[in-house]
Amino acid sequence: MRDDTAAKPGRKPRIEDVAALAGTSPMTVSRALRGEGKVTPETLARIQAAVESLGYVPNLSASSLASRRSGILAVLVPTIGNSVFSETVRGVADAAEAAGLHLVIGDYAYSEDKRRQLVRALVGRRPDALVLVGAVPDEAVRALLRQHGIPVVETWELSEDPIDMAVGFSNFAAGAEVARHLVERGRRRCAFVGSAESRAAARLAGFTEALVGAGAAAPETETPADLSIEAGRVSLDRLLARAPDLDGVFFATDVMAVGGLLECQKRGIAVPGQIAIVGLGDLEIGRQLQPALTTIRIPAYEMGRRAGDLILARLGKGSAEESRIIDLGFSLVRRQSS
Repeated sequence: MRDDTAAKPGRKPRIEDVAALAGTSPMTVSRALRGEGKVTPETLARIQAAVESLGYVPNLSASSLASRRSGILAVLVPTIGNSVFSETVRGVADAAEAAGLHLVIGDYAYSEDKRRQLVRALVGRRPDALVLVGAVPDEAVRALLRQHGIPVVETWELSEDPIDMAVGFSNFAAGAEVARHLVERGRRRCAFVGSAESRAAARLAGFTEALVGAGAAAPETETPADLSIEAGRVSLDRLLARAPDLDGVFFATDVMAVGGLLECQKRGIAVPGQIAIVGLGDLEIGRQLQPALTTIRIPAYEMGRRAGDLILARLGKGSAEESRIIDLGFSLVRRQSS
């Protein structure tokens, strides 16, 4: 195949160039690239060779205007640095790939302002659907998404009034389960370490209610600026300065719990003899520590996969789910740290 129609430097190749090089019509090229209509294997091979030769990229904006579909499924996460959120994204990606959708990921860095900006930017680009890690309290954002009719799945939380659909678990119940576990272990002076966002706030509320209901003291709290191992170390240091008789700590993430464990080891504090430590996420690092970390196990991958399935059903690419709100639950994994 001679490349007599190759685009000149600085000029983007057009669909007409692909058609001329492949010896067919622009309409046939368009149908072949969209996977629509009947195109013979020989013609498809010539078109694909021409596309590669010219470096042609279809104008997806124009295509989405014509079809009202962009082929994009967007996912917004609080941070791409937490592997447990990565598992949720992987679940969404597996569902999206099976339906030929392309994934776009946005990191809003635990900032509601940044999430609001990302949502507005995405709406302007007409995604087919949106998956959010965390429920959206911002009424302006909720109204915007409902107004544009974009299928939305909120994950990692369960709301009685989701924007559209929800797949998650009760963070309140998870916090209460940890409190009951610590009380069963004889702990009465406990603390909670977590961010100020809604999921951590719900865990703290459940943790506090169950502790007080069992006759234990309300927990001490620390709200670090980030959710790193170092933040776990520093938080435990601050807690012990205020409450030297502390005997149990619930960290809102395994990552911070690892920091708490390391700080105890640095100080020569026996875990769980003096202080019991519990995390959330069931990360590999927590399983490999000595003592191994007690934690709340979250079905992170399944959450993403089920969110993707809800989206595909809404787009007519999959089977309908029984409910638009799906509670996947959680489980407490008892290990040596408590």
